[in-house]
Amino acid sequence: MSPAPAPGYDVVVAGGGPAGCAAALALVRAGRTVLLADAGTGPPKAGEALVSVARLLLADLGVQRPVLDTGHLPCHGNLSAWGSAELHAVDFINDPYGHGWHLDRPLFDRRLRAAAREAGATVAEHTAVRRPSRQPDGTWHLALRGRTERSGAVGGSGERMVRCRWVVDATGRGAALAVRSGARRRTGDRLTALHLTLDPASEAGAAEDTRSLVESDPDGWWYTALLPSRHRLVAYFTDPDLPGAARGTEWFRNRLLATRHVSRRARPHGLGLRPPRRAPAHSAHLDRVYGDGWTAAGDAAAAFDPLSSQGILTALYTGLSAGEAVDATLGGDRAALADYAAKVTTARTAYQHGHRAVHAQETRWSDRPFWARRQRNTVTQGETAP
Repeated sequence: MSPAPAPGYDVVVAGGGPAGCAAALALVRAGRTVLLADAGTGPPKAGEALVSVARLLLADLGVQRPVLDTGHLPCHGNLSAWGSAELHAVDFINDPYGHGWHLDRPLFDRRLRAAAREAGATVAEHTAVRRPSRQPDGTWHLALRGRTERSGAVGGSGERMVRCRWVVDATGRGAALAVRSGARRRTGDRLTALHLTLDPASEAGAAEDTRSLVESDPDGWWYTALLPSRHRLVAYFTDPDLPGAARGTEWFRNRLLATRHVSRRARPHGLGLRPPRRAPAHSAHLDRVYGDGWTAAGDAAAAFDPLSSQGILTALYTGLSAGEAVDATLGGDRAALADYAAKVTTARTAYQHGHRAVHAQETRWSDRPFWARRQRNTVTQGETAP
């Protein structure tokens, strides 16, 4: 007896974060059959901010209220000690789109996947896309590895095969499927985050400033924000070859206490610190964001320095745009993918200009490697393939 044919979809989206969910939503609402596969691997994300204008993209996707209504902490402004030791405040009271948010990121992603499922996508949780194989007839054969969830029911673990007409790579900075398909990853710097989450403030009911805070230092910069859980995120961004990048808990604690502003917000949460975690935070992009039967979105297409606060916004934008471009391409529009690539390039160029301008404002440590590298425009002139 011949084996049963593999289930078929118009599109398989690999990656269940904001970019993958946005692509899936755009595609199912255009009438395409979609499988959204989320591997759910890696450490949990914490402390990410969403800028106010993102509400427009979420509204375009039809998910603003279910995704943002509850569970996140409003952010009404930003504070920065950048270029001087004094704090500069940007208040969102005059922002036409209102306040931003400190996200409960796991909740945000779960709600996006739920919205994609409700819209009609098949969602495979804790499932990775493996062994993509382009067939002579122009389709893909893919292996799905892990637990599967379809129509709300969790299936068995293991591996099953699916086929599709198109693949969207929303797997993050690694861009595994795009790289396997011949794209090359370009990196603009080596920024690394050392981060940890502090316990809630020791004084019950203490009122805390919900604005985010950035503070530069000779070898990088600090970020802190209150989380929806009332824990506090503290992160230090530096290059891996500079002092502290490979140091332990005590070094991190002492460096934190030496800050003028971040330390004031951290102390009420206690400083019996656990070892900080490391995470990549560098700028990167693919040399091409589409190819024969595939398209990249989100960090897989272009990943930005967290200082820009544009990561999730860009993921939603490129995911939505990629979904629209794939739908148009499947409908016979030969220019849609080139138009999508131009949108990604425009967004990346705007980011690079902003990145250079912001780092040029910090002149106190221009002789230190971290700042000298960025003030030599290494983001645009020193890109390399890993």
